[in-house]
Amino acid sequence: MTATLNRPETGTGRVVWFTGLSGAGKSTLASALRDDLAARGVAVELLDGDAVRENLSKGLGFSREDRDTNVRRIAFVAGLLAKHGVTVLVSAISPYADTRREVLSALPHPTEVFVDAPLEVVTERDVKGLYLKALAGDLPHFTGVSDPYEAPETPDLHLRTDQISVEEGIRQLLAHLGYGA
Repeated sequence: MTATLNRPETGTGRVVWFTGLSGAGKSTLASALRDDLAARGVAVELLDGDAVRENLSKGLGFSREDRDTNVRRIAFVAGLLAKHGVTVLVSAISPYADTRREVLSALPHPTEVFVDAPLEVVTERDVKGLYLKALAGDLPHFTGVSDPYEAPETPDLHLRTDQISVEEGIRQLLAHLGYGA
């Protein structure tokens, strides 16, 4: 995967793909980055994994095949938007490394952001109690517990959200994307 570290030329979009466990902070960071970029006049769109699953991938389960189909659908939409000059922020667990590599390699100006927090931290953040149910064996196919999550080995940016604030994460994202802080 080749990542563009500087802001793309006018009229050229990009895809910033946030991956990590549920509760790691993907949606929080992507939403804050969207707001910042929009305030700067950047054409930006957020594709949140939960919203996409509800509206574009309804009916898919949590098998490997269904998860990969969901990720490929998100990437297809992200690619279309980026080809029309939009900066697309994707917030999706996308648990399988080979599928992430596949879709990112086909996207314009991709940036992979690993939003990382340990299992004990995301379990504490989980207001729905899904991690506790999964850890007790009551929730099958839960990523990071009963289903695998394959962390990126060489992400373009690695944000440890148990060690930094949202503001610091946005500062690092903006700097990495070429917007300064």
